Amino acid sequence: MKSHQIARLGIGYIPEDRRIYPDFSVVENLQIACRKPGRDGWDIAKVSQLFPDLEDKQARLGCQLSGGEQQMLAIARTLMGNPQFLLLDEPAEGLAPIIVSALAEALNEIKRQGLSMLLSEQNARFAIKIADRAYVIDKGRVIFEGTISKLMESEEEMRRRLVF
Repeated sequence: MKSHQIARLGIGYIPEDRRIYPDFSVVENLQIACRKPGRDGWDIAKVSQLFPDLEDKQARLGCQLSGGEQQMLAIARTLMGNPQFLLLDEPAEGLAPIIVSALAEALNEIKRQGLSMLLSEQNARFAIKIADRAYVIDKGRVIFEGTISKLMESEEEMRRRLVF
């Protein structure tokens, strides 16, 4: 399917490389993705609450943002499309630990608001802060499938197999 067809199905995708518009301001990046929100849908005010760092930088161009701010913008922009489901590809990659922590908080808030997501992430510590279920893949094979609590119970086994 084409990207716009997938988006119309309610799937929001946040790619690994963020793909924000570097020559657009933060507000323009958000407005371009805006799809009429429902009663409790996402709008600029709501994504600004989720990512307060972006509120202060609404006039800045995408290329003037740090990597963490660009990642926040990529997620906020996707939320502006009011998806029913989020796909996140390596959202913590290359980010400073303090930003990774803030990102985990934001994704947990999105989850609390009822939006389901599928997270592909190599940073296991980050992923277990967010996920309810895990699939651990090693060399193309699923070596664990289950709840996060089961994963934590088998953490010693995972340590032997992977860098955890």
